[in-house]
Amino acid sequence: MKSTYSVAEAQSQLPRLIKEAEAGGPVRIRRREETVAFLVSRERMEAIAETLEILANPDAVKAIESHRRGLSKLRSLAALED
Repeated sequence: MKSTYSVAEAQSQLPRLIKEAEAGGPVRIRRREETVAFLVSRERMEAIAETLEILANPDAVKAIESHRRGLSKLRSLAALED
């Protein structure tokens, strides 16, 4: 399935492109051979927004980096009940 469309193509095929984005997208929109926009599903956009929120939290970034370096200790959820 084609994933890059001109602005004119996108305008004439918007309902189909929305379905394509929902099915896995992203759909790229180009003007004069340059990508100028992306059409993504609501689910994908919510995931992107959530990731940005996490990465904006310095404590979360420290925890992620600690885990990547192998410095964090993983515990079972049952340990939280104590």
